Amino acid sequence: MLSAGRDMAAPSAALRQRRAAPGGGGGGGPEAPGRAAAGAAAGAAGGGAVPPVSPGTFWLTRIVLLRAVALLYLVAFLVAYHQNKQLIGEKGLLPCKLYLQSVKKYFKGKINLDALSYAPTIIWFLDWSDMDSILDNISLVGLATSAFVLVTGCANMVLMAVLWALYLSLVNVGQIWYSFGK
Repeated sequence: MLSAGRDMAAPSAALRQRRAAPGGGGGGGPEAPGRAAAGAAAGAAGGGAVPPVSPGTFWLTRIVLLRAVALLYLVAFLVAYHQNKQLIGEKGLLPCKLYLQSVKKYFKGKINLDALSYAPTIIWFLDWSDMDSILDNISLVGLATSAFVLVTGCANMVLMAVLWALYLSLVNVGQIWYSFGK
């Protein structure tokens, strides 16, 4: 069994020498060997504005994860752009215009909170006269936004919420064709 005095021993001789060495920390407490050099390099390069990346951050994980999500959205919007007209377009197999009209009829002809919660989509607020172009435009905006996030890596909460809302708008009018993703 170790004695309590041995665990609480005084600093070693090497630590005392490091404190006493010129330029070894400026009289403060001991620093990690790599941090003093990294801090000095960062301070000289950018005026001290950019601290070095510490080992406890997840910057690489964030970059990889958000770009992977952007890649998934890119593929999803590309598939939607190529298939929506044939599946849920005006002359598609299950037209989303008829679906939205039946939902509106079920809720007594009103687009209220109940209708929005039943089928949350931004298409409720758009002109339904040319549904094919609406579906194409939603897909193209989602495609452009996801490509921007994928290429630049600029992924903030607003961009990711836009991607989510656009894809949610397509999924909720996609009926059986998008039912596997719910």
